[in-house]
Amino acid sequence: MSDQHFLRVEGLTKHYGTNAVVKGVSFDFSKGEFISLLGPSGCGKTTILRMIAGFETPSSGTIQVDGEDITALRPNQRRLGMVFQAYALFPNLTVGDNIGFGLKVAGLGREQRRARVEEMLKLIGLPGFEKRFPYEMSGGQQQRVALARAIAPRPRLLLLDEPLSALDAKIRVSLREEIRAIQRELGITTVFVTHDQEEALSISDRIVVMNAGNIEQLGTPHDIYNRPSTRFAATFVGHLNTLPAASFGPDRAIRPELISLTQRPDTDTTLSGIVSDIGFMGSVLRLKVDVADVRLSIDTFNANSTPPQRGDAVTLHLASRDVLALGA
Repeated sequence: MSDQHFLRVEGLTKHYGTNAVVKGVSFDFSKGEFISLLGPSGCGKTTILRMIAGFETPSSGTIQVDGEDITALRPNQRRLGMVFQAYALFPNLTVGDNIGFGLKVAGLGREQRRARVEEMLKLIGLPGFEKRFPYEMSGGQQQRVALARAIAPRPRLLLLDEPLSALDAKIRVSLREEIRAIQRELGITTVFVTHDQEEALSISDRIVVMNAGNIEQLGTPHDIYNRPSTRFAATFVGHLNTLPAASFGPDRAIRPELISLTQRPDTDTTLSGIVSDIGFMGSVLRLKVDVADVRLSIDTFNANSTPPQRGDAVTLHLASRDVLALGA
């Protein structure tokens, strides 16, 4: 089997009674890719992950990993690792025993397990923690241990079901970067489920944008953000302005960062408006500007200069080539 077709899903569907939650989904990913399934709650992304893991049975369709059809295999026959939203650590076992649990089930001897646990603790940045219990650790540390437990048996595919959603914002950013670094170091094909657009855009090789059981778009983060192929993909990923119909016609849109308060060599269109609000977002200021009957968002860097104030008249500059025509 070619590395280009390491994870292949074809015509995957799932019904609960008459309700179809996954509707004929197909995708094909290479060995070593980091893939995100991105979408709102109820779009089918976690159901797809659970079908890959073997916790849900497809109504129809097939799942192949490294050329092997795993659709009908039990979870323990698939040689996959999974990290859940809740840490799902065994509270009565030490960190070392949690990480070594799958290794013990696989029949590895005590010394082999000890060496592998030590290796995993170094990999996740927690050397010397093997004697601690989960309740003695922070949420971020517990999720690192859950990750180590999943990858200790050397699975051929790693599945992550919103593993960062229970953590605070700063820890989320730090841990997602660590997960990506570990994934690159190990070269393990990874499927990551999230509803957070920033997470998906920042760490994925490719993203599957899901909506109502269907794939809206599949592509690189750059393509998903800059060249959305459907109205849903354009509006769900990032912020989007709908431009005044009198200037551009209906169903035209632009990202906030592509509108400028100063003229640039590439801008060819101007709009006049009144500042209605200013939001401070650290390195970025988000201005709300009323143009005709439309309120636009404009993102500009916070450069210690004096920004416009509420009620100020401003001229907005943009390039017509940056304007998106929204499809279905």
